[in-house]
Amino acid sequence: MIITGDDANGITELKTHLTREFEMKDLGSLRYFVGIEVAYSPRGYLLSQSKYIADILDQARLSDACTVDTPLELNAMYSSSDGVALSDPSLYRTLVGSLVYLTITKPDIAYAVHIVSQFVASPTTVHWAAVLRILRYLRGTQFQSLLFPSMSTLELRAYSDADWGGDCTDLKSTTGFYPTPMHCDNVSAIQITRNSVFHERTKHIEIDCHLTRHHYQNGIITLPFVTSAM
Repeated sequence: MIITGDDANGITELKTHLTREFEMKDLGSLRYFVGIEVAYSPRGYLLSQSKYIADILDQARLSDACTVDTPLELNAMYSSSDGVALSDPSLYRTLVGSLVYLTITKPDIAYAVHIVSQFVASPTTVHWAAVLRILRYLRGTQFQSLLFPSMSTLELRAYSDADWGGDCTDLKSTTGFYPTPMHCDNVSAIQITRNSVFHERTKHIEIDCHLTRHHYQNGIITLPFVTSAM
């Protein structure tokens, strides 16, 4: 059990009460929890998964000690038809699952892991090479930690990076933005976005149509109507 808070007396009283009711042991300050290492300093809290990374590298049985500077090749594009299907995809699936959990303290690999996660059903040699690149990147950044500064504000900040129509399989964007109203004075355009039926008159706007419809259906944008009348 992990007990947190800034009331030291209250925490002590709670632990005393729990000890009387249940068999438990006070392990002191949090240092390690489900694969996540925790360290304290005047600057704040440091979270890392260096041991977890080491376990993943051992499981992958990499035969070299090479490292790379980025988890994904620049401008890399992957599809389900790339390469030759793996005869046994079990290791691929296991490693990708481990990498997903690793993004807790390694947000720098989140995009690359998102890409390789798309092919767990039928991974190929090309997708396997992408996983190996992520592992080589992790080998070079294994002991980097995620810092939660003690002096930071409670202001929530988020960053996004969108590639327009970047998925070569379904012409969708990989990432998007927070819900944004797109005011439109064209009722027909709004109806085309909301209606999944593909009309003959819309055949020349395939990417634009699917892009807008994707963001609308996922709640990324709304389409309020605004009249153009004076």
